[in-house]
Amino acid sequence: MFFYPQLGELGSAAMQLILVVGITAILPSFVKPRRNWHRAVLLGISAVLALRYIWWRATETLAPPGLTLDALASWSLYALEVFTMIGSLSAFLVLSRIKLRSEEADQYANLPTEKEPLVAILIATYNEDRDVLERTIVGAKFLRHRNKMIMVCDDSRRDWLRDFCETKGVRYMRRADNEGQKAGNINHALDRLAEEEVQPDFVAILDADFVPHRGFISRTLALFHDPEVGLVQTPQHFFNSDPIQHNFRLDSSYPDEQRFFFDQMQPARDGWGIAFCCGTSSVCRWSALREIGGFNTESVTEDFMLTLALQNAGWRTVYLAEPLTEGLAPEGLKEYITQRARWCLGLMQIARSSLGPFSKSNLRLRDRWSVIDSIFYWTTTFPFRIAAICYPLLYWYFNITVVNAGLADVLSYFGVYYLWSLMILNMLSRGMVVPLLNDVSQLIGAIPIARAAFTGLLRPHGHPFSVTAKGGDRSKVVVQWRIMMPFLILFFLTLGGLLIGIVWDRFAYYDAGDGKWVILFWTVYNLFLLAATCRACVELPRREIHVADKPERISFVSDGTEYWVWMTSFTMDTVRLRGLTLPEQTRGILTIDLITDPIECYVIAKTRDGARLQLLPTEEQREELFVRFYAEGNEPGVSHVRPSALLHDIYRRFLPKFSSDE
Repeated sequence: MFFYPQLGELGSAAMQLILVVGITAILPSFVKPRRNWHRAVLLGISAVLALRYIWWRATETLAPPGLTLDALASWSLYALEVFTMIGSLSAFLVLSRIKLRSEEADQYANLPTEKEPLVAILIATYNEDRDVLERTIVGAKFLRHRNKMIMVCDDSRRDWLRDFCETKGVRYMRRADNEGQKAGNINHALDRLAEEEVQPDFVAILDADFVPHRGFISRTLALFHDPEVGLVQTPQHFFNSDPIQHNFRLDSSYPDEQRFFFDQMQPARDGWGIAFCCGTSSVCRWSALREIGGFNTESVTEDFMLTLALQNAGWRTVYLAEPLTEGLAPEGLKEYITQRARWCLGLMQIARSSLGPFSKSNLRLRDRWSVIDSIFYWTTTFPFRIAAICYPLLYWYFNITVVNAGLADVLSYFGVYYLWSLMILNMLSRGMVVPLLNDVSQLIGAIPIARAAFTGLLRPHGHPFSVTAKGGDRSKVVVQWRIMMPFLILFFLTLGGLLIGIVWDRFAYYDAGDGKWVILFWTVYNLFLLAATCRACVELPRREIHVADKPERISFVSDGTEYWVWMTSFTMDTVRLRGLTLPEQTRGILTIDLITDPIECYVIAKTRDGARLQLLPTEEQREELFVRFYAEGNEPGVSHVRPSALLHDIYRRFLPKFSSDE
């Protein structure tokens, strides 16, 4: 390790950490995150520090080889760590360049054409409620692109939905069976469109809960100026909080779990030419889709498979990093975990498919690397997260040392690598990588995801398609005991091991040279992580569907008196006003921006700073509200993390007197 003669080993290691903090603190003054060579240098340093750490682990921390429990534990953890680090190195390489296409879209957005292209907008649905579907249908109808056809592809054959589509003036389509799941549903619609006299020029795919912003089609079509582009993918944004955000009440200060991928990883993949389709919120060239025969059904992640099939045929996928759609994030933990386990399973199926990384196909080397990178992510990140919890228990209960290192060395090798990488990733991603909370989001689904990873690799076929449930009653506190139980057991095992160590060997912790300080710190961190994960399994009630981005000044009129008040919370059904003190059942009208006529309403409850009102919109006003909420809004959710706001919300969350919404 680096050593400063005037300091002890521990002081020298601490000095290295201080230097890392100091250097990364001044870097934002002259580093431009959008400059690829800046990114390459910073992430290249992360890669060097990662290799330095792995070399140190191999040469100084492993148990002597042999048929012993110490050797088995030590070498197995190291092997898993090496594979995880390979995935990290691949991620550093991907993130070392970035491609942003907004200027390109501006340049080609208004070029004159002979005729406006015909776009078929396919809304794939299986079991969603009317309220979920209605906002997507209305959003599609109000797109600025005029030459379009909207088709609802119903895989549940619901008569009420057929009748509802007729009232909304959109096409409805069903099929006799569910073969091929979502991919088969879309392929059926594509085949029917191919039989028509006039066929579309482009096809937009929307999940049933994803509402397009009004510029979704016009912005994406601009990137098809390149004749080699077969598909344009846009990011997914969410107008509600995911379970981790919501259960910790961090909706306004902590980003949803997908933000790093859509805001950082996909633009970086586009920089390498390996961005991929993510299902919803994408637009595909009709001729490209017909050339490859539609969506491939070998994988339950038909979207990634579509990109590979297009590339295999010579078509490119590009990424437009603009908030052009917004949808519903999984509201419950079971749905959240099910969705990610399905993604994992689908990637493993792709690995074993006709377009896998070692297949005889026309895929470029970078496309094969793209699949391998994803495989490493799913097969190492989540098993390692479980291992990091379990391996310290071997020391406390069986006296097995899995990492034979002192605290000073760990700080010098692992601490420097971890701190540098954390600071750099946050610099490049506007603070998206939050320690502990990121670990919770990975750990909470680690067991089923790890199971899906290896099940998919060993037995890729014969697995059902698990639909992510949306909507439903979320008005009560629900404890997900089945999800929580493994972490609760591990928490008490970890706590018990720590207490046993303190009682039986209370003075051993002062011997930093034998690694007990490392195990102690590791164990204490695991206790915090497991406690937070168990807390995330307590699902809090949800009342809001969509909340306005910021307070808005509006007019409320009752009995001829006009009140100018602040609207601080705004949903499709209710509105919360600050500064209005009127009794319940008081009726009046609200004048809201972008809504043609005032909306009738009445007071349903008093709050600590005003009142909550029930809205009574007409059918026309209801559609205008949908457009106002979902199609005209700015980027929903949290796009960057401000540490002060995050700490404030955490502080408020764990002090009950500050946690009330009223």
